[in-house]
Amino acid sequence: MLRILYTGLICLAAPLALAATAWRGLRDPAYRERLGERLGFVRMRSPSPAIWVHAASVGEVQACAPLVRALLERFPGQPVVVTTTTPTGAQRVRALFGDQVAHCYLPYDTPGAVRRFLTRIRPQAAIVLEREIWPNLYLECRRRGVPLAIASARLSPRSVRRYRHMLGLLQEALANVTVAAQTEDDAQRFLALGAPAGRVHVTGNIKFDLEVPTAVAEAGRALRAGQFPDRPVWIAASTHEGEEEIVLDAHQQVLARQPQALLILVPRHPQRFEQVRGRLLARGIDSASRSRNEPVTATTRVLLVDTLGELLMFYAAADVALVAGSLAPIGGHNLLEPAAMGVPVLIGPHNFNAPEIARTFLQRGAARQVGSAAELAAQVASLLADPLRRTAMSREGAAILAENRGAVERVLGLVGPWIS
Repeated sequence: MLRILYTGLICLAAPLALAATAWRGLRDPAYRERLGERLGFVRMRSPSPAIWVHAASVGEVQACAPLVRALLERFPGQPVVVTTTTPTGAQRVRALFGDQVAHCYLPYDTPGAVRRFLTRIRPQAAIVLEREIWPNLYLECRRRGVPLAIASARLSPRSVRRYRHMLGLLQEALANVTVAAQTEDDAQRFLALGAPAGRVHVTGNIKFDLEVPTAVAEAGRALRAGQFPDRPVWIAASTHEGEEEIVLDAHQQVLARQPQALLILVPRHPQRFEQVRGRLLARGIDSASRSRNEPVTATTRVLLVDTLGELLMFYAAADVALVAGSLAPIGGHNLLEPAAMGVPVLIGPHNFNAPEIARTFLQRGAARQVGSAAELAAQVASLLADPLRRTAMSREGAAILAENRGAVERVLGLVGPWIS
């Protein structure tokens, strides 16, 4: 009965969701592309049974990159399909993998859309990242005999409380799903939702298997040497609405102590690039735009990175990194990326997307937490003036990364037998 109610609500919501996506496409044309895929009308047809990986958006795509590359290497010749729910995720798939994988959008969880989607991509194995649970999709995979795993699976206590009113539905959805949990706590939360005990494993977080191409680090260092070689540099990465104001207020205070300091400002979402540029103009801040190839001069105070796919390179060009999404209650973004590039990390108080990682970095001194523009400015200025402290923090971050690698191999140990 609960699944019938859920399916009815999803079927009623799907046209509204499609209309909202089309409306959003008026401002961002990428949302108008391939709208039919949202209803399962995928243009591609896999020539042979595919390995299907779902990563909702940019963060999940970046996180799953080591897993996808391992699948491509371990199973050469097997078609790999990566799905996302957002255009920015799709763009990141293309940037990371080119034509090595096929991409399409995950359909809405209506029975018809799910059936059309699975008929076209013909998965022999499915791997879903982190916490995506779609009852009709999972049930249809079970009916077709498609083994499915949730890799790097995580659930917050808040999510468990929110899901409790639909336990019967989730128990049915998870009946044949293998859960590869990040931590023991995550494993226990999936068990509380009804996942079978014999199918729940603790494999770790595949984000720790982050691969940093040497060329990207070299490009970042070369960019700095060529454009702002003698300036102290900090980066505010993946900022959201409300965070830029805190960051810019902090930068004004940093400049009072370090007049030559440069801020690299990287908004999270491309549809906000113009808005952030407008705020810089309104404040009268001398800034340069990456997309416009504007030069960073001696008077430039902010470099606005209004492009996609260059964050790792700009981490390599910085001395200190604020990982945003944590000053506002977004949950925080991937602080392993700056650590992998050898940059000390600052975070805000809201890190519920990956609390264990944030806690480990704070406890071991690889990160510092700030809660206001004044605290942010104080930490940035202090670290810019203390190269020995920056080195100690970055070494501790690198050590944490090294100690926690191996999740990709453990996940492959679970899903590898499904692939032929």
